[in-house]
Amino acid sequence: MALRLVEIVLPAGEKRRLGQILEEVGPHGHWSQQAEGECHRTSVVVRAEDTERLLDALAAAFSSYPEFRAVVLATEAVLPRPEEPKKPEPETPAPPGEGRRPSRISRHEIYEDVSQGAALTPVFLALTAISTVVACVGLMRSNVAVVIGAMVIAPLLGPNVAFALATTLWDRALLLLAARANGVGAGLALLLSLGVGAFFAFDPSTPEIASRTQVGFADVLLALASGIAGVLALTTGLPASLIGVMVAVALLPPLATFGMLMGAGHFRPAGGALLLLVVNVVCVNLAGVVTFLVQGVRPRRGWVAERAARGARIAVAIWVSALLAVLVWIFLGVPT
Repeated sequence: MALRLVEIVLPAGEKRRLGQILEEVGPHGHWSQQAEGECHRTSVVVRAEDTERLLDALAAAFSSYPEFRAVVLATEAVLPRPEEPKKPEPETPAPPGEGRRPSRISRHEIYEDVSQGAALTPVFLALTAISTVVACVGLMRSNVAVVIGAMVIAPLLGPNVAFALATTLWDRALLLLAARANGVGAGLALLLSLGVGAFFAFDPSTPEIASRTQVGFADVLLALASGIAGVLALTTGLPASLIGVMVAVALLPPLATFGMLMGAGHFRPAGGALLLLVVNVVCVNLAGVVTFLVQGVRPRRGWVAERAARGARIAVAIWVSALLAVLVWIFLGVPT
């Protein structure tokens, strides 16, 4: 059972109301001590799946206080070990207004993880440039190991997952951050691969290049399954699993293939590589939004929740329409 340590700072006069919130959430344990000034600090050990409920309750009750702080820390172990919560009997009805506890980390933690992956930093640009060069070399030499290395290095999956979360929450700040990182990263990779294609000779029929110029229904299924797996790994707090997903549904190799073929003047196969890139982007975003919604990642209250729900419906409609267009293109066998 994953646990979190939540450090809460509040005015001393709010200890009773905090106690009521903790009683409703049912943490593993909590203790308080005097903080600076007239504040007190309460440390709470809570199950990871209950963290979002606790944070939402704290924000609703205390966000008007300038002294209010809540810091979430991951915990490796707690002694004595907490007991697993007892499952209710089948005939026991759920309490009114309460749904099933989500089997994921809080959306606040998800947001922080995703926003860090979408930040446009010098490291992000350097990794994108390096992975593009590595991918181009691997593609030209038809070296699978080198191409996989470029997949693992490439940071382009992070901004796409951030874009999916931003549309799910309808968070405009994260949406702009993810769009900028996607645009700059893809533009940099395209420019470098165009240069490689223009100045270095290569055989477009090599297996690693040719395999990325043909798109079938299996590629769509792979991209959808990988997108779902990637978001599930993120929402359950297992980011290491994303490495396998990055290899399975890689965005950079088809982009590098497209740029190289365009730079070398091979326009027909370049269209197939571009279609594969579009398939991967559409499927990652569609799978991401749907998985976030199924996992219950959404604002909880008021007009923000209504706006997010409306934005998520629009996003799903757009991505489904794009996917249907791609499927029709593949089914009709339109030459690329």
